[in-house]
Amino acid sequence: MQEAPAPVADSEAPQQLQLALVYGEALTELPLDLYIPPDALEVFLEAFEGPLDLLLYLIRKQNIDILDIPVAEITRQYMSYVELMKSVRLELAAEYLVMAAMLAEIKSRMLLPRSSEVEEEEGDPRAELIRRLQEYERFKAAAEGLDELPRVGREIVVPRLEAPQAKVRKLLPDVSLEEILLSMAQVMRRNDLFESHQITRETLSTRERMSEVLERLKGGGFVPFIELFTAEEGKLGVVVTFMAILELVKESLIELVQNDPFAPIHVRARAE
Repeated sequence: MQEAPAPVADSEAPQQLQLALVYGEALTELPLDLYIPPDALEVFLEAFEGPLDLLLYLIRKQNIDILDIPVAEITRQYMSYVELMKSVRLELAAEYLVMAAMLAEIKSRMLLPRSSEVEEEEGDPRAELIRRLQEYERFKAAAEGLDELPRVGREIVVPRLEAPQAKVRKLLPDVSLEEILLSMAQVMRRNDLFESHQITRETLSTRERMSEVLERLKGGGFVPFIELFTAEEGKLGVVVTFMAILELVKESLIELVQNDPFAPIHVRARAE
């Protein structure tokens, strides 16, 4: 008889799987009322930037020559992906449906029998699609090449070090007395160039001169005509005095008297 196996100690019993920690306590079983939304987790295995990117991916994945595309097989795979997109992300399927319609048209044109004349005239229905795929492939390769270039802030870090603030001592030059005198002489010469002397004429008033003449004739006697003029005032004083005398004669305040032709002229104030 075989002996029965010895009972396993409690310390050797298998431990329960810890799913998570909730507020510091281990969670070993899922709650019965736990609700997980259907779109709580999304996994994107491939990210395509458009319908041309998807077509190029399908062609390269199967090592198909881009100049000889099997439209039927590519269309089938393309539509499978579009159906997946419609079920997951409907808002992204619009531009892909346009390409699906274009593939369906190319497929139908290739399946329909055509005469040799029509085939030569219309050409390959895939030509426009091939041209767009080649152009997109060139741009994509150029973009990937640019992205692989070293970029400042990504692969290249430019070190920056602030320069210490150095205090520079400025040495003052020695100035001799002769240099100071020469500079002073230059300043004086420049000052002479801008120096100006403005002469203003003394303003003589005819009304004031009329009052002066009446004051001179206040005694009532005759005064020689030539004694009313002052030679020191020059021509302007003579003209002003003469105009003042004419105004006084006009206003009948003085009178001019001459005894004989070419005799001296005398002036006196007219009696009231």
